[in-house]
Amino acid sequence: MARQEILDRIQKYVRPYCITNGKGFQLNNFDPGDTSGLVLDKGEASELLQRGTEWLAEEQDMLYAQDRWSLLLVFQAMDAAGKDGTIKHVMSGVNPQGCQVFSFKQPSSEDLDHDFLWRYSKCLPERGRIGIFNRSYYEEVLVVRVHREILSRQKLPAPLVGAHIWDQRLSDIAHFEDYLTRQGTVILKFFLHVSRNEQKKRFMERLDKPDKHWKFSPSDVHERKFWDDYMYAFEEAIRATASEHAPWYVVPADNKWFTRLLVAAAIVEAVEKLDLTYPTIDPEKRKELQTIRAALRREK
Repeated sequence: MARQEILDRIQKYVRPYCITNGKGFQLNNFDPGDTSGLVLDKGEASELLQRGTEWLAEEQDMLYAQDRWSLLLVFQAMDAAGKDGTIKHVMSGVNPQGCQVFSFKQPSSEDLDHDFLWRYSKCLPERGRIGIFNRSYYEEVLVVRVHREILSRQKLPAPLVGAHIWDQRLSDIAHFEDYLTRQGTVILKFFLHVSRNEQKKRFMERLDKPDKHWKFSPSDVHERKFWDDYMYAFEEAIRATASEHAPWYVVPADNKWFTRLLVAAAIVEAVEKLDLTYPTIDPEKRKELQTIRAALRREK
């Protein structure tokens, strides 16, 4: 199959889940169990994913060599949606030298002495590199919104904590992403959309299998009580920040194989649009290399 034909097929599967305009967005229009009509066994899905990761590795090599663009991948989801596994499998073929992964936990006292975007901006990818945020600055309008008591620990002046603070933060995030894209950072945001029933199933699996106990935290179950609040917060975030230059992908996450394929396809599609090439050298440099080659050949 020709490369362009593969790209056309990728676009066909990715488009329905790509949100570039959040106006009127409704999360309940997306089925966490959707597979876009694809029916694949484990082997077929694995083979397709491997092809995607190999393709991504080729593009990443040129991205690194060209040293002009950077790529920021943002992953957000409820617990047990598969963020870690998706990152692991999709990025398995990428050169570690050109990839940076950050998982943001509770902010430190130093973080709390700065604006809410500070600790994230410090970790943005350099030119030529892929940055992965396993949770991100969107936590400031998700978990902080659901648990407003966290906001009181962020040391904001009281007059600035008003009724419109979430709209203001979402606006700040949208402007922040707009700025980054004008500096050459390609931003892709993935919401791994797992159903409440599937999350319960995965929690039970972690409890039933000793080798998965390390993955389980009692706080994960506690957060299920706020499911509807989180879904509302995700919906508001996507509505306010989805754009052509920083799209959201609402990725069905009940079937891990489809989640991984879709994320890989979206990344490949975005990087292909950059039309990356290896750097070319000028005639003077080429002449210098020919001289060096000749000198090496003369060595005994």
